[in-house]
Amino acid sequence: MFARILAPAALALSLGAGAAEAAEGDLARLETALRIGEVFAVMSEEGLAYGSEIEADMFPGAGGPAWQRAVAGIYAVDRMAPIFIDGFEAELAASDADVPAMVAFFETPLGQKVTTLEISGRRALLDQAVEDASRLKYEELAAAGDAKTGLIDEFVDVNDLVEANVVGAMNANYAFYQGLGDAGLLKDGLTEDQIIAEIWGQEESIRAETDLWIRSYLVMAYAPLTEAEIRDYIAFSRTQAGRELNRALFAGFDAAFTDVSRQLGRAAGGVMAGQDL
Repeated sequence: MFARILAPAALALSLGAGAAEAAEGDLARLETALRIGEVFAVMSEEGLAYGSEIEADMFPGAGGPAWQRAVAGIYAVDRMAPIFIDGFEAELAASDADVPAMVAFFETPLGQKVTTLEISGRRALLDQAVEDASRLKYEELAAAGDAKTGLIDEFVDVNDLVEANVVGAMNANYAFYQGLGDAGLLKDGLTEDQIIAEIWGQEESIRAETDLWIRSYLVMAYAPLTEAEIRDYIAFSRTQAGRELNRALFAGFDAAFTDVSRQLGRAAGGVMAGQDL
């Protein structure tokens, strides 16, 4: 917690007042260009659906309105986004990232087009029928050797999207178990070693699901892009600034969703233990 508070202050002291203000301005422009608020608004909707799945799997019909309110609070944009921003900005500061280069790309027409498509694609996947269709389409195009689909596969690999998402998912699963423990639900149950073993036992299935989800989502989301535009996006991703941005984004999302998962575990454990939420 203290590192997140002190990192920007240390940066300000080393840069001087004028440069620090410029850096803060670049960060604000980058976060605006990436439309962070809209991204988390969609993720909040996803969270409400996930909360219903947790109830159905762990305590069918027992959560009721109190559980729904707890989930809505945990996934509130104004709660999640600041956690993301702290992690995101701390990683950028730690790597002395070239934020102006990131701003320069994402403020271009292509950068804005990509961001719009990613958000609208994520929102479309709130409909299970759309998600199912996107998976079938990806598998069909990949089997046919579609050139654009091959470029999207390259984009996924360049940005290490599968591995980073698998690590994030496993961290989130561990945090959920911690939350259950916080609620007293694991006191006489699983040991730490058993929890870790259980999570690693899920790694193969998590990886397979993640791989298909990411590729099918991007094939759908980037369908309006030309092959030249995808190549330009890949080219940016290969730059130092592109790699630094990718690391910072995952640092922010990992922080946010580790917290979300632990809070969900606590709330779910409370329901199962018969506590008031």
